[in-house]
Amino acid sequence: MSTPFAPDFFIARLTPSGQQCDAWADQTLLQSLEQGSVDWPSSCRNGNCRTCIGQLVSGSVRYEIEWPGLSEDEKAEGCVLPCVAYPLSDVVLQDPTR
Repeated sequence: MSTPFAPDFFIARLTPSGQQCDAWADQTLLQSLEQGSVDWPSSCRNGNCRTCIGQLVSGSVRYEIEWPGLSEDEKAEGCVLPCVAYPLSDVVLQDPTR
């Protein structure tokens, strides 16, 4: 039984590695990935530097800022910025390339 104040959480999974962690609705994907010991590139943490850019394979996210540093084409291609993206469902992200 959940408490009325417990935030929703989802699962964030990376493909093809299969790594996964809890992804809390009230924190950014990057925060959830880091708390889940998933190594993900990052720098500015505010959507400007694009170091954390990734490919959303499935699922959906929301942004609290109107322009999260992605072009409309990038959004249409499934690019996300985990440092400012909040999960709305379970998500699958392409493993980051180094």
